[in-house]
Amino acid sequence: MNQGLRRISYFFLCALPFLDLALCAARPLRRPGVYQVIGVVLFAAVVIAAWFGGARVIGVKDAGTRKLALAGALLILPWTIISLLWVGIGAPFQATLQENYMRYLVLVSSSILVTSAFVVLKDALYDRGERFYSTIAFAAALAAGATYLTCLNMSLARVVMVLRGDNTPSPAILEYLYSALEFVACIMTYVTTALFATALGRARLLGRGSSLAYTIASAILVLLLLMRGLEFPEVSANTAPWYTQPGVIAGIPAIPWIMPCLLGAVLLRRAGDVAS
Repeated sequence: MNQGLRRISYFFLCALPFLDLALCAARPLRRPGVYQVIGVVLFAAVVIAAWFGGARVIGVKDAGTRKLALAGALLILPWTIISLLWVGIGAPFQATLQENYMRYLVLVSSSILVTSAFVVLKDALYDRGERFYSTIAFAAALAAGATYLTCLNMSLARVVMVLRGDNTPSPAILEYLYSALEFVACIMTYVTTALFATALGRARLLGRGSSLAYTIASAILVLLLLMRGLEFPEVSANTAPWYTQPGVIAGIPAIPWIMPCLLGAVLLRRAGDVAS
Protein backbone atom coordinates (compact mmCIF):
# COMPACT_ATOMS: atom_id res chain seq x y z
CA MET A 1 0.00 0.00 0.00
CA ASN A 2 1.38 3.42 -1.00
CA GLN A 3 2.55 5.14 2.19
CA GLY A 4 1.95 8.58 0.70
CA LEU A 5 -1.69 7.75 0.02
CA ARG A 6 -2.14 6.41 3.54
CA ARG A 7 -0.58 9.56 4.98
CA ILE A 8 -2.88 11.80 2.94
CA SER A 9 -5.88 9.74 4.04
CA TYR A 10 -4.84 10.11 7.68
CA PHE A 11 -4.50 13.89 7.50
CA PHE A 12 -7.79 14.20 5.63
CA LEU A 13 -9.60 12.19 8.31
CA CYS A 14 -8.04 14.38 11.02
CA ALA A 15 -9.32 17.47 9.20
CA LEU A 16 -12.79 15.98 8.67
CA PRO A 17 -14.58 17.34 11.80
CA PHE A 18 -13.32 20.86 11.16
CA LEU A 19 -14.20 20.70 7.46
CA ASP A 20 -17.66 19.44 8.41
CA LEU A 21 -18.15 22.28 10.89
CA ALA A 22 -17.23 24.88 8.28
CA LEU A 23 -19.60 23.41 5.68
CA CYS A 24 -22.41 22.82 8.18
CA ALA A 25 -22.31 26.39 9.46
CA ALA A 26 -22.50 27.89 5.95
CA ARG A 27 -26.29 28.24 5.69
CA PRO A 28 -26.14 29.76 2.14
CA LEU A 29 -24.96 26.35 0.91
CA ARG A 30 -28.34 24.85 1.81
CA ARG A 31 -29.71 25.21 -1.70
CA PRO A 32 -31.32 22.38 -3.66
CA GLY A 33 -28.81 20.73 -5.93
CA VAL A 34 -25.86 22.35 -4.15
CA TYR A 35 -25.69 20.83 -0.67
CA GLN A 36 -26.57 17.35 -2.00
CA VAL A 37 -23.65 17.36 -4.44
CA ILE A 38 -21.21 18.68 -1.83
CA GLY A 39 -22.44 16.11 0.68
CA VAL A 40 -22.13 13.14 -1.68
CA VAL A 41 -18.64 14.17 -2.83
CA LEU A 42 -17.43 14.69 0.75
CA PHE A 43 -19.02 11.45 1.93
CA ALA A 44 -17.35 9.50 -0.86
CA ALA A 45 -14.00 11.13 -0.07
CA VAL A 46 -14.31 10.14 3.60
CA VAL A 47 -15.18 6.53 2.75
CA ILE A 48 -12.20 6.26 0.40
CA ALA A 49 -9.85 7.88 2.92
CA ALA A 50 -11.06 5.60 5.72
CA TRP A 51 -10.61 2.54 3.51
CA PHE A 52 -7.03 3.37 2.54
CA GLY A 53 -6.32 4.74 6.01
CA GLY A 54 -6.94 1.36 7.63
CA ALA A 55 -10.63 0.38 7.56
CA ARG A 56 -9.85 -2.29 4.97
CA VAL A 57 -8.16 -4.42 7.65
CA ILE A 58 -11.45 -5.01 9.50
CA GLY A 59 -11.65 -8.20 7.44
CA VAL A 60 -8.22 -9.59 8.40
CA LYS A 61 -7.87 -12.63 10.62
CA ASP A 62 -6.01 -10.99 13.52
CA ALA A 63 -8.69 -10.10 16.08
CA GLY A 64 -6.68 -7.32 17.77
CA THR A 65 -6.07 -5.49 14.51
CA ARG A 66 -9.72 -5.88 13.51
CA LYS A 67 -10.84 -4.34 16.80
CA LEU A 68 -8.56 -1.33 16.34
CA ALA A 69 -9.85 -0.78 12.82
CA LEU A 70 -13.48 -1.25 13.85
CA ALA A 71 -13.16 1.17 16.77
CA GLY A 72 -11.51 3.73 14.50
CA ALA A 73 -14.19 3.38 11.82
CA LEU A 74 -17.00 3.75 14.37
CA LEU A 75 -15.43 6.89 15.86
CA ILE A 76 -15.22 8.48 12.41
CA LEU A 77 -18.66 7.33 11.25
CA PRO A 78 -20.70 10.11 12.98
CA TRP A 79 -18.73 12.79 11.14
CA THR A 80 -19.03 10.79 7.93
CA ILE A 81 -22.82 10.90 8.25
CA ILE A 82 -22.71 14.60 9.13
CA SER A 83 -20.64 15.29 6.00
CA LEU A 84 -23.39 13.72 3.89
CA LEU A 85 -26.46 15.29 5.50
CA TRP A 86 -25.52 18.50 7.31
CA VAL A 87 -24.06 20.72 4.58
CA GLY A 88 -25.42 24.21 5.18
CA ILE A 89 -27.77 23.15 7.97
CA GLY A 90 -26.65 25.95 10.29
CA ALA A 91 -27.75 26.42 13.91
CA PRO A 92 -31.09 24.91 15.06
CA PHE A 93 -32.87 28.27 14.86
CA GLN A 94 -31.77 28.64 11.22
CA ALA A 95 -32.92 25.18 10.13
CA THR A 96 -36.39 24.03 9.13
CA LEU A 97 -38.34 21.58 11.28
CA GLN A 98 -37.56 18.75 8.86
CA GLU A 99 -33.87 19.61 8.97
CA ASN A 100 -33.89 19.67 12.76
CA TYR A 101 -35.72 16.33 12.78
CA MET A 102 -32.91 14.91 10.65
CA ARG A 103 -30.34 16.69 12.87
CA TYR A 104 -31.52 14.96 16.04
CA LEU A 105 -31.88 11.59 14.33
CA VAL A 106 -28.22 11.85 13.33
CA LEU A 107 -27.20 12.96 16.82
CA VAL A 108 -29.09 10.10 18.49
CA SER A 109 -27.52 7.59 16.08
CA SER A 110 -24.09 9.12 16.58
CA SER A 111 -24.31 8.84 20.37
CA ILE A 112 -24.87 5.09 19.93
CA LEU A 113 -22.02 4.78 17.42
CA VAL A 114 -19.51 6.62 19.62
CA THR A 115 -20.44 4.58 22.69
CA SER A 116 -20.15 1.36 20.66
CA ALA A 117 -16.73 2.48 19.43
CA PHE A 118 -15.52 3.02 22.99
CA VAL A 119 -16.74 -0.46 23.96
CA VAL A 120 -14.73 -2.01 21.11
CA LEU A 121 -11.70 0.15 21.97
CA LYS A 122 -11.81 -0.99 25.59
CA ASP A 123 -11.72 -4.59 24.42
CA ALA A 124 -8.82 -3.88 22.06
CA LEU A 125 -6.85 -2.25 24.89
CA TYR A 126 -7.58 -5.20 27.16
CA ASP A 127 -5.98 -7.45 24.55
CA ARG A 128 -2.86 -5.28 24.72
CA GLY A 129 -2.68 -5.49 28.50
CA GLU A 130 -3.93 -1.97 29.36
CA ARG A 131 -6.77 -2.59 31.81
CA PHE A 132 -6.64 0.28 34.30
CA TYR A 133 -7.35 3.50 32.39
CA SER A 134 -9.40 1.68 29.76
CA THR A 135 -11.74 0.31 32.46
CA ILE A 136 -12.31 3.77 33.97
CA ALA A 137 -12.77 5.20 30.47
CA PHE A 138 -15.29 2.48 29.66
CA ALA A 139 -17.37 3.39 32.72
CA ALA A 140 -17.26 7.08 31.77
CA ALA A 141 -18.24 6.22 28.18
CA LEU A 142 -21.33 4.34 29.34
CA ALA A 143 -22.38 7.30 31.49
CA ALA A 144 -21.81 9.71 28.59
CA GLY A 145 -23.68 7.51 26.13
CA ALA A 146 -26.69 7.05 28.41
CA THR A 147 -27.07 10.76 29.15
CA TYR A 148 -26.53 11.70 25.49
CA LEU A 149 -29.16 9.21 24.39
CA THR A 150 -31.68 10.57 26.90
CA CYS A 151 -31.26 14.29 26.25
CA LEU A 152 -31.05 13.95 22.46
CA ASN A 153 -34.19 11.85 22.36
CA MET A 154 -35.91 14.60 24.37
CA SER A 155 -34.98 17.07 21.61
CA LEU A 156 -36.08 14.63 18.92
CA ALA A 157 -39.42 14.08 20.64
CA ARG A 158 -39.96 17.84 20.89
CA VAL A 159 -39.37 18.30 17.15
CA VAL A 160 -41.77 15.46 16.37
CA MET A 161 -44.45 17.13 18.53
CA VAL A 162 -44.08 20.42 16.65
CA LEU A 163 -44.13 18.64 13.30
CA ARG A 164 -47.46 17.13 14.29
CA GLY A 165 -48.85 20.55 15.16
CA ASP A 166 -48.50 20.35 18.94
CA ASN A 167 -46.87 23.62 20.07
CA THR A 168 -47.57 23.12 23.78
CA PRO A 169 -44.68 24.70 25.72
CA SER A 170 -42.47 22.21 27.51
CA PRO A 171 -42.61 22.30 31.33
CA ALA A 172 -39.72 24.26 32.83
CA ILE A 173 -38.46 21.19 34.65
CA LEU A 174 -37.93 19.38 31.33
CA GLU A 175 -35.93 22.32 29.99
CA TYR A 176 -33.69 22.24 33.06
CA LEU A 177 -33.45 18.45 32.87
CA TYR A 178 -32.30 18.66 29.26
CA SER A 179 -29.63 21.24 30.16
CA ALA A 180 -28.38 19.10 33.04
CA LEU A 181 -28.23 15.92 30.96
CA GLU A 182 -26.55 17.63 28.02
CA PHE A 183 -24.00 19.23 30.38
CA VAL A 184 -23.17 15.87 31.97
CA ALA A 185 -23.00 14.11 28.59
CA CYS A 186 -20.45 16.59 27.25
CA ILE A 187 -18.36 16.56 30.43
CA MET A 188 -18.26 12.77 30.55
CA THR A 189 -17.36 12.53 26.85
CA TYR A 190 -14.37 14.82 27.40
CA VAL A 191 -13.37 12.75 30.45
CA THR A 192 -13.75 9.55 28.43
CA THR A 193 -11.56 10.93 25.65
CA ALA A 194 -8.81 11.96 28.07
CA LEU A 195 -8.83 8.55 29.76
CA PHE A 196 -8.77 6.60 26.51
CA ALA A 197 -5.97 8.81 25.20
CA THR A 198 -4.00 7.98 28.35
CA ALA A 199 -4.77 4.28 27.90
CA LEU A 200 -3.67 4.42 24.26
CA GLY A 201 -0.45 6.07 25.38
CA ARG A 202 0.16 3.30 27.90
CA ALA A 203 -0.48 0.72 25.19
CA ARG A 204 1.97 2.57 22.91
CA LEU A 205 -0.67 3.22 20.29
CA LEU A 206 -0.40 6.97 20.87
CA GLY A 207 2.69 9.05 21.51
CA ARG A 208 3.29 10.47 24.98
CA GLY A 209 3.05 14.04 23.72
CA SER A 210 -0.16 13.34 21.80
CA SER A 211 -1.71 11.61 24.80
CA LEU A 212 -0.90 14.63 26.96
CA ALA A 213 -2.31 16.99 24.31
CA TYR A 214 -5.65 15.15 24.29
CA THR A 215 -5.79 15.32 28.09
CA ILE A 216 -5.01 19.04 28.18
CA ALA A 217 -7.52 19.82 25.43
CA SER A 218 -10.21 17.82 27.25
CA ALA A 219 -9.44 19.64 30.51
CA ILE A 220 -9.71 23.05 28.80
CA LEU A 221 -13.06 22.15 27.24
CA VAL A 222 -14.38 20.89 30.58
CA LEU A 223 -13.26 24.16 32.16
CA LEU A 224 -15.09 26.17 29.49
CA LEU A 225 -18.26 24.21 30.22
CA LEU A 226 -17.91 24.73 33.96
CA MET A 227 -17.41 28.47 33.40
CA ARG A 228 -20.51 28.55 31.17
CA GLY A 229 -22.63 26.87 33.80
CA LEU A 230 -25.17 24.09 33.86
CA GLU A 231 -27.85 25.79 31.77
CA PHE A 232 -27.33 25.90 28.02
CA PRO A 233 -27.46 29.58 26.93
CA GLU A 234 -30.00 30.80 24.41
CA VAL A 235 -28.70 30.77 20.86
CA SER A 236 -30.81 32.71 18.38
CA ALA A 237 -30.72 35.52 15.86
CA ASN A 238 -31.00 37.96 18.79
CA THR A 239 -27.94 36.73 20.66
CA ALA A 240 -24.22 36.86 19.95
CA PRO A 241 -23.20 34.30 17.30
CA TRP A 242 -22.57 30.85 18.82
CA TYR A 243 -19.07 30.71 17.36
CA THR A 244 -18.04 33.72 19.49
CA GLN A 245 -19.00 31.96 22.74
CA PRO A 246 -16.41 29.33 23.80
CA GLY A 247 -18.69 27.86 26.47
CA VAL A 248 -21.47 27.40 23.94
CA ILE A 249 -19.10 25.79 21.44
CA ALA A 250 -17.81 23.31 24.03
CA GLY A 251 -21.38 22.29 24.85
CA ILE A 252 -22.74 21.79 21.32
CA PRO A 253 -23.68 18.09 21.28
CA ALA A 254 -21.44 17.11 18.35
CA ILE A 255 -18.34 19.02 19.49
CA PRO A 256 -17.22 16.49 22.15
CA TRP A 257 -17.01 13.90 19.36
CA ILE A 258 -14.25 15.82 17.54
CA MET A 259 -11.38 14.39 19.56
CA PRO A 260 -12.77 10.84 19.44
CA CYS A 261 -12.84 11.25 15.65
CA LEU A 262 -9.17 12.23 15.73
CA LEU A 263 -8.47 9.16 17.86
CA GLY A 264 -10.38 7.15 15.26
CA ALA A 265 -8.00 8.34 12.54
CA VAL A 266 -5.06 7.29 14.72
CA LEU A 267 -6.57 3.85 15.33
CA LEU A 268 -7.16 3.28 11.61
CA ARG A 269 -3.57 4.27 10.90
CA ARG A 270 -2.22 1.93 13.60
CA ALA A 271 -4.37 -0.93 12.32
CA GLY A 272 -3.12 -0.27 8.79
CA ASP A 273 0.48 -0.25 10.03
CA VAL A 274 0.05 -3.64 11.65
CA ALA A 275 -1.57 -5.17 8.57
CA SER A 276 0.90 -3.71 6.06
